[in-house]
Amino acid sequence: MQLVRPLLLVFLIGFVSCKTDKKNEEQPAGIETSILEKVAHAHGFENWKNVNEIRFTFNVDRDSTHFERSWIWKPKTNEVTSISGNDTLVYNRKQMDSVALKVNAGFINDRYWLLAPFNLLWDNNNFEYEHVEEAIAPISSKPMQKLTIVYGNEGGYTPGDAYDFYLDENYLVREWVFRKGNQAEPSMTTTWENYQEINGLKLAMDHKKYGEVFNLYFTGVKVK
Repeated sequence: MQLVRPLLLVFLIGFVSCKTDKKNEEQPAGIETSILEKVAHAHGFENWKNVNEIRFTFNVDRDSTHFERSWIWKPKTNEVTSISGNDTLVYNRKQMDSVALKVNAGFINDRYWLLAPFNLLWDNNNFEYEHVEEAIAPISSKPMQKLTIVYGNEGGYTPGDAYDFYLDENYLVREWVFRKGNQAEPSMTTTWENYQEINGLKLAMDHKKYGEVFNLYFTGVKVK
């Protein structure tokens, strides 16, 4: 592990919407039959096998405050570079010390916001799910498909949490609800919007809350 300057990890985001830390495994070839596969492939999962490196900056604007941190991830080797302010940390997720483990929690959170549809396949042994053909989306009040996943109570950074994905007719995520500990009331509800296709990956760049000055968004996204 290479540490450049003393690391000062500022974890300002009070919601860790991430789950398990599973390795990247390509789904075996075959006919897409499950809703999990349909959602993942609608977002370009079939092109993930070609990704050698992905760079992105995770941003949150809330009222008058701004928070950001940047990542470089090489999924084939599991090398991660964390850039937060003037601090840079390079580590490998196969061999992490206590410092890297703390930083990796932020990486898993930010990556989940960017690539949650892919985690439906990466994590599919760690959650139970339910799919309904029509439900009312919480922000737009439009009828959409609803996919609910509930993670197990062991493993990961925030075990037992639940997510409700609201999907359009093309299986793209348009809104979602995070429910900490699988509680009935939403912990956070945001949009999935401003989709951009980057080297075959279809990624939502903005996540906004209704009625609040809040935007969680990505900049500097590059896929090699």
